Amino acid sequence: MAIINENIVYLDNNASTSVDDRVIEAMLPIFKSNFGNSGSDHAYGWEAEEVVTIARERISELVHCKPSEFIFTAGATEAANIGILGFCRANKSKGNQIITVKTEHKAILEPIKALEKEGFRVSYLNVDDCGNIDLQELDKAITKETVLVVVMLANNETGLIHPIAEIAQLVHNKSSTLFCDITQAVGKINVDLEALNIDMAVFSGHKMHGPKGCGALYLNRKSRLNVVQTFYGGSQEKNLRPGTLNVPAIVGLGAAAYYAKSELKTNCDTMLALRNSLEKGLLDIDSVFIHAQNEERLPNTVNFAVTNIDGGKLLRRMNKIAISRGSACNANTVNPSHVLTAMGFDAAIALASFRVSLSKATTSSDIEFAIKNIREAIYSLQKMTA
Repeated sequence: MAIINENIVYLDNNASTSVDDRVIEAMLPIFKSNFGNSGSDHAYGWEAEEVVTIARERISELVHCKPSEFIFTAGATEAANIGILGFCRANKSKGNQIITVKTEHKAILEPIKALEKEGFRVSYLNVDDCGNIDLQELDKAITKETVLVVVMLANNETGLIHPIAEIAQLVHNKSSTLFCDITQAVGKINVDLEALNIDMAVFSGHKMHGPKGCGALYLNRKSRLNVVQTFYGGSQEKNLRPGTLNVPAIVGLGAAAYYAKSELKTNCDTMLALRNSLEKGLLDIDSVFIHAQNEERLPNTVNFAVTNIDGGKLLRRMNKIAISRGSACNANTVNPSHVLTAMGFDAAIALASFRVSLSKATTSSDIEFAIKNIREAIYSLQKMTA
């Protein structure tokens, strides 16, 4: 059973996954014996540079791009800051409008808000009650002043998948640039950056059984992007992310990418079957519904709501499973999810909505255990308030 101890089942994999044992095994020699700085001009440095090169190749194979088309960062949040801030500042003379979606992750919305304070005009697209954007609204919103369009591939809270290839076509038809957060999708579904025709993208290792502290910023070579520095101190990673490379984490990300690619279909099919089983069990419970149930979603993500109930009290009763309300960045607050409120749900429903996210480590026993805990928690609270 995928548990942290004998009492709690872990089902919050969109926040972070366990590190695959094979990934840990690949990283260990880099800590102990092959510990050189990849920028050093001697045998230790050359060895470090070689394993970084191998990692680049493995990652590029997973997301279908060239190894030279991305830079390593400390994670998707840092990558988003480098990409969004660096690109918009470099291209402000071309226009000052940014278009994004109200349901983007805060790691994306916050750098955009920073640019708004610098004088950029931001258009926030509305979504329907499932989280979909209106492509006609997007098309009308793009003008000659639009320097960047920002739309995520898969929503971290609901699992909703946006039609990115179609969006990319609209954006490029208007001679603008598309930035895409692909963090939640990589390693769970096939992500082909070349086919999607994205200009910039970001993702992290710890969402796909790799280590924390390592991610990447993808820069499509065909787009010939001009991105100015936001960090200074060295020439590493094309002058965009200076500093000594985190070689152990990079090797771990490369190993995670390798296993994610080789096991993608098996893991996807297994998670989807478990998700379907979970949803069937949840929908048998009175007052439960599933957000974006009939939309194209990630195979591992379920966001369910319970009507006419106190979400905080319910969460404390579901104490045998690790699930979340909203994204991990906001888990310690009592504010309703900005994703669900943007979808038109009131605060009470948003606060009584819970994300269950599976991984390749999740088992059928975990799902059965979770359904039982959720059912008992809901019914016990309903009895108290009846």
